[in-house]
Amino acid sequence: MSSWVFPPSPTVAVPVVGNDAAFPVRRVFCVGRNYAAHAREMGRDPDREAPFFFTKPADAVIPDGSAVPYPPETANFQYEIELVVAIGKGGTDIPEERALDHVFGYAVGNDLTRRDLQLEARDKGRPWDWGKAFDRSAVIGSIRPVSEIGHPDKGRIWLAVNDTVKQDQDIADLIWSVPEIIAILSRSMAIKPGDLIYTGTPAGVGPIKPGDRVTGGVDGIGTHTLTVTERVATS
Repeated sequence: MSSWVFPPSPTVAVPVVGNDAAFPVRRVFCVGRNYAAHAREMGRDPDREAPFFFTKPADAVIPDGSAVPYPPETANFQYEIELVVAIGKGGTDIPEERALDHVFGYAVGNDLTRRDLQLEARDKGRPWDWGKAFDRSAVIGSIRPVSEIGHPDKGRIWLAVNDTVKQDQDIADLIWSVPEIIAILSRSMAIKPGDLIYTGTPAGVGPIKPGDRVTGGVDGIGTHTLTVTERVATS
């Protein structure tokens, strides 16, 4: 293709700790209800439900330190701290025992959610896109490569709003581990370099409003910060 009818969108990229080269984002997969206590607070039984996935567009990804305008069409904007897996090697039908070979690194993310729209869609049996896949809904910190930190399978995951801790658990409590998530996801579709997998959030999700400062982290991986600003008026 030698020309375009309009300029293509720039590639979304995430910084990599200790590397001048950035990680180009291809797709964003998210695992729903992957901590037992959070599944229960959302009214579901974690002992009976197989893992399920939803997606966000690549251009929903925004970097650490971003200002996030309160999104439109919601009165219940919520945070969800998550461990994020950055895929560096593609594949399909990946066996669980080889799944970690496909990981480039890990980061801290926040799956921002218009909870009222998500729950309305859930209760009506509709897709979650309007509640989950809106603009600037996938915050992420810098990626730490596996070559530096290995494959963390335990460590505190936490989030605070205005310095008050709201979520506090351990990534060892994931219902479905990172190797299991990768293996299950790859049975349904090919994963490829540039994919991000948000692995689920602990209990304690709740609302945020303009003026709130949200911080969070995972031990050994990093932290993230975002500030909620006033809703941007639309014409």
